[in-house]
Amino acid sequence: MEIKEYIRENEERFLDELASLVRIPSVSAQPEHRADIDRCAARWCELLLAAGADEARVMPSEGNPLVYAEKRVDPSRPTVLVYAHYDVMPPEPLDLWRTPPFELTVADGRVWGRGTDDDKGQALIQVKAFEYLVREGLLRHNVKFIFEGEEEIGSPSLNGFLRTHRDLLRADVILVSDTSMLGADLPSLTVGLRGLAYWEIKVTGPNRGLHSGHFGGAVANPLNVLCRMLARVVDADGRIAVPGFYDDVEDISPEERAMIAAIPFDEEAYKAAIGVRELEGELGYSTLERNSCRPSFDICGIWGGYTGEGAKTVLPSWAKAKVSCRLVPHQDHAKISRLFADFIQSIAPRSVAVEVTPLHGGEGYVCPLSLPAYRAAERAFAEAFGRPPLAVRRGGSIPIISDFERELGIKTVLMGFGLESDAIHSPNENFRLDIMRRGIEAVALFHQYL
Repeated sequence: MEIKEYIRENEERFLDELASLVRIPSVSAQPEHRADIDRCAARWCELLLAAGADEARVMPSEGNPLVYAEKRVDPSRPTVLVYAHYDVMPPEPLDLWRTPPFELTVADGRVWGRGTDDDKGQALIQVKAFEYLVREGLLRHNVKFIFEGEEEIGSPSLNGFLRTHRDLLRADVILVSDTSMLGADLPSLTVGLRGLAYWEIKVTGPNRGLHSGHFGGAVANPLNVLCRMLARVVDADGRIAVPGFYDDVEDISPEERAMIAAIPFDEEAYKAAIGVRELEGELGYSTLERNSCRPSFDICGIWGGYTGEGAKTVLPSWAKAKVSCRLVPHQDHAKISRLFADFIQSIAPRSVAVEVTPLHGGEGYVCPLSLPAYRAAERAFAEAFGRPPLAVRRGGSIPIISDFERELGIKTVLMGFGLESDAIHSPNENFRLDIMRRGIEAVALFHQYL
């Protein structure tokens, strides 16, 4: 049976199965949903066995459990390890949802509900493509699945699990559907991700809040000092001024710059969509280069002093900020974290005490375009979507991808099918049915072309 016919004949069942997953509020950020995490893991085991896996089991970790499954075809043939996650973001604010967040709703050519895209819907694409290949006798290599339940909280237990179960997870390539495309009519494959370093900074001055009339101009204001220090992190050309920050940053090759320039991009529409009059960034780079291939620094939050109604003339005792850097491949987030902390301490005046606390970090990732598995994905996308996919780098971070490479020594192909309109992490998350169908076809073709 052809893949398109198989999808048509089984789509109602596919949606029923997706509904059974969406119905489980597997919110990893909220401890009251721990039982739901366990239920969702067990449900995935049922679905993987029904799809044709030889075995599927829930495996413990230091945190939430993982789901492992495999199909053994021939030990001499390659093995593909499929990664996905079954945990979801909290649904709040609930009053902004047009449909119940944990009930699958089919309307307007889409499925609606928390996890329909990120990542239950995209994981189902992987499982249904696998099911088709098994039932039609078309699977020629081994397939393993690892689904985790902590991705939305930073995958704190995954590294330990990878180290402990390195032999179990041994494979030739990893396949992930947890990314997005440029558009429904503009298929694309993500070939690069930025890394991340994140800190909290605390500046402490006097031992209590002071009257700004009695002390202003004579005592260091922690908020003023914090703002002055943060203003020195990026120079007038948009470059990060931390010594050594660019030591491991590779220049974008002329070939890749040409690929980026070929991506359809309307800068005026981009500005209008986010309500700004002008863009800014590192001198000498385009907008698409700046937000995907170059590092960046941002103040994510800043607070201190009085922020209530009316006026209160107070010089605060302390001020805090949360700041982050997006990193590019080959930048070590731990090294950057140390360099940044040293820089902030070096510019801190003696009039205050400064603490810099690292909160989170992860490496960037690049998939070589010459990788045979990438070429198989490219061919599969071209056939399923009717045009060759663009190779794009994304500005966001998925630290687990570099963790896979470091711990398992293998590359990852990112075959994601999400769209910006899918509203992942937001109210009214959804997934287009036509994209789901083509996604199943593309993944099935990937396995065949591999």
